[in-house]
Amino acid sequence: MTPSVIRLLPLIAVALHLGEEFVWPGGFAEWYRWYRPEFGSSITTRFLVRINALFVAMAVIAGVLGFSAYGVALWLVVASIAAWNGVFHLWAVIRTRRYSPGVLTGVFVYIPLAAFGFVYFWREHLAGPGVLIQAALIGPAYHVYSAWNHRRRARASASDSPRPNTS
Repeated sequence: MTPSVIRLLPLIAVALHLGEEFVWPGGFAEWYRWYRPEFGSSITTRFLVRINALFVAMAVIAGVLGFSAYGVALWLVVASIAAWNGVFHLWAVIRTRRYSPGVLTGVFVYIPLAAFGFVYFWREHLAGPGVLIQAALIGPAYHVYSAWNHRRRARASASDSPRPNTS
């Protein structure tokens, strides 16, 4: 595989995953509200557009930076976050025995992408142990932060809604 293709792999993977979640078969937002009803008020179209636009931008920037130190580090961070997203989808499917929009690309694209990238950049001496460990830790850390943030946003939304008059 050529370096110019490797640079684009995170962007291609993100595009495929977003396609599965929101285009065909789509339905991720509704599924996620069903799966985590306590986060329902936090899963807005605006939020989903913004967070996914940020993730696409990260993948684009990683490709633009190429095999520079920052480019490789960002490539690995994107792959790590993506792989943990694949784990999230797989866990949800196992737990609910119901299809999660994004599980196929999460398991068959995101997780192998991360495995490939971590091995490739290590073997090519483009990422040392420090970068690999940090990138590997950012993936699960982002998902812990994301759950916390959804909980926080849902609580804030609930406290902003009008309360019924009980008097």
